[in-house]
Amino acid sequence: MRLEVEITGKAFKNAAGGTQDVLAPIKFSLGDGEVGVLIGPSGCGKSTMLRIILGLDPDFQGTVARPPNARIGMVFQEPRLLPWRSVEQNVRLAAPAVSDAKLSELFRILELEAHRSHYPGELSLGLARRVALARAFAVEPDILVLDEPLASLDDALSGRLRDEIATLVASRPVMTLLVTHSLDDAVRLGDRLFFLSPRPARIVAEVPIGTPRDARGEAEIAAIKAGLARRAQGDRAERDVS
Repeated sequence: MRLEVEITGKAFKNAAGGTQDVLAPIKFSLGDGEVGVLIGPSGCGKSTMLRIILGLDPDFQGTVARPPNARIGMVFQEPRLLPWRSVEQNVRLAAPAVSDAKLSELFRILELEAHRSHYPGELSLGLARRVALARAFAVEPDILVLDEPLASLDDALSGRLRDEIATLVASRPVMTLLVTHSLDDAVRLGDRLFFLSPRPARIVAEVPIGTPRDARGEAEIAAIKAGLARRAQGDRAERDVS
């Protein structure tokens, strides 16, 4: 089971009637249980790429091959919860067939057990993000897309939620595509890192991480980040020379 992405181009019409290129040729694939991370500057086209991959934007050049009948779980930058439904109702709306045992396990991992009957207006941003994650995992996705799920959270809360995401991703084989600005999150959660250029986005570097996610201690993570920093400095020096 694989996700194959080959986008040869994507452009928008601007107010003057011309075209603005958003995505340059981009090609990558993900396998079962693999976590790919997209890292790029704001406005480079990451969200546009996600809409294409999810099948929400058919107006592009190229192909996206998803596994047949693949279930997709999506966590947006904003939690997007229905304010008139409780936490449990929001999750069950997306996954009506989820068992009580499965839902209880998700709520336990995400520390939501005490909030099942609460409404979104009663939740902090961190709790609302947890509900969005529970909703995505409750459908038992084959493809999981996480669009900056840790943005706007303080370091301590971001770290706890990142650990919870890692636990959930490790609990079943799911192709995961994570968008983030944080190199730390990318190195802790990802198997392959895709570094994107400014708009129109293209992949300027693809970096695999050989150490399994559950075997990455703090020393290993620091070494990986240092290696990426050296690589980036080398790339900048090469561009300056040329």
